[in-house]
Amino acid sequence: MIDEAAVDMVDLFGGPGGWDLAAQRLGLAVTGIELDHSACETRRAAGLGTVEGDVRAYGPADFPNATDLIGSPPCQTYSIGGKGSGRRALDAVLHLASQLAERKDIRSGLGTLDDERTGLVLEPLRWVLEALDNGRPYRTVMLEQVPTVLPVWDAMARILRAEGYTVVTGRLNAEEHGVPQTRTRAVLVARRQSEAVLPAPTHRRYSRSSAQNEGDLALLPWVSMAQALDWGMTHRPALTVAVGTGAGGPDPSCVGGSGSRATLYGERDAGRWIADTRLKTADSLPAYRGGRKDMIRVSISDAATLQTFPQDHPFQGTRTKRYEQIGNAMPPLLAEAVIRRAMARELAARPSSQAA
Repeated sequence: MIDEAAVDMVDLFGGPGGWDLAAQRLGLAVTGIELDHSACETRRAAGLGTVEGDVRAYGPADFPNATDLIGSPPCQTYSIGGKGSGRRALDAVLHLASQLAERKDIRSGLGTLDDERTGLVLEPLRWVLEALDNGRPYRTVMLEQVPTVLPVWDAMARILRAEGYTVVTGRLNAEEHGVPQTRTRAVLVARRQSEAVLPAPTHRRYSRSSAQNEGDLALLPWVSMAQALDWGMTHRPALTVAVGTGAGGPDPSCVGGSGSRATLYGERDAGRWIADTRLKTADSLPAYRGGRKDMIRVSISDAATLQTFPQDHPFQGTRTKRYEQIGNAMPPLLAEAVIRRAMARELAARPSSQAA
C-alpha cells in the first residue's frame, strides 16, 4: 500500500469515482468530497474514501496530508444540453475569479448567480489559493469540465501562473484515449515543481470521412460502440452518455438531444449496426421516446461501459440517480491518462512494489 502521508489526493465533487478509480489503479490514495447521497453510497460500496458533504464547507486545512487536487465541478449550467445559466454568467464568473486572486470574499457575488451550481466551478481555485496561503501548496491540480468552461480554466491558468505554477489547458477528445465515445472535455493541469503537460493521444481521432483502420498508424484505432458493448454502432464510437432531463427523466441513450438520437438511428438504418439481442432488464430505459416500437435501450451496465467504468461498479440509488452518476462522471480511462501524464515524476519514483 502506498504511504498516504506521501501521496494523498483530494477529489472535489467526487461523484461515483471516475477520477478516484483511475488514481487507485495508479496506486494513489484519494479522498473524495461529494454532496449527493446516492453517489456517496456508490463510492462507499466501491471502497472509495468518501466525505459526504458540501465542498464549500471544507478547505485544505481539513486535509492536511493532501499533496494533489483533482475535481470535476457540476457541469449542468454550462452544458449545451442544459438551460445555459452558467454560459450566460460566464463574464460574472471570470470577474469573481479575478477577485478570488486578489483574496477578496466573493460570497456575495456568488449569491447573485441564478443557479448556485454555476459558482462551484471556482471552488478548486479557492482551495488552491488557500493551500498556497497556508504554506502547503498543492503540487498538482487536475480539473475537467464541459468545453464551454475552458475560458474559466484559461483565467484560472493565468492566476496560477502568477502564483508560481506551470499550467496547461485544452480540450481532450475521449476517443483519442480509448474511451468508446466522442465526448470532449476541457481540462486544466497545473504543476508546482515541474512542467504541466496534457496526455498525448494513444488512439486515432474519430472522423466520419476516415475508416477505423485509416490514419496515423502509430496510434491505436478508436473504439466503436459495438466493440465496447457487443452491439450498437460499428462504424463510430458512441456520441456521449447523456443525462439530460425531460418528462421521462435522465436519458441513458448514449446520445444527447434529438439530433444525436437521429444519428443513432441513422447508423442502424444504414446497416452500420450490430443488434442488441440480449434480454432487456429492469435497469434499461428507452433511448428514444418518439413512439417507435423498436426503441434502442441502453442499460446501466452499458452506460457504465461507455464511460469506461467496470460493468460491476456498484452504482447505488434509484435508476435515475444511477444514470445521472454515470453521465456526469469523468471517464476513468480518460482520468487515468491525465493523472499518468501529469504525475509521471511521482509515479516513476514509487517503489516497484507499488507499481500500478
